[in-house]
Amino acid sequence: MSELEGWPFELTPEVDALLGEAWLTGEVFGAIITATVQVSLPRGMGPGSTASTKWPQQRRVPLGRDGSLGVAEYVIVADANLPHCVLTRVRLY
Repeated sequence: MSELEGWPFELTPEVDALLGEAWLTGEVFGAIITATVQVSLPRGMGPGSTASTKWPQQRRVPLGRDGSLGVAEYVIVADANLPHCVLTRVRLY
């Protein structure tokens, strides 16, 4: 992997199921995908993301303008053979 490439994202089964829900609006779906891209490119340190005080690898990023749609939680797995991020939970408002 080139140093200029972002890290891939994996989804937990819970998040994967959410993205397949018929009631999920395009706005929310798009915000979730946008968040993964924005976090992936700087290798987990996306703009507006915040870290857990007890576990810095666990981070949150707002969804939508100023977090108006909710928050996505993810984990940075930097020490894996192939570093990546895991989108663990999406909390919608």
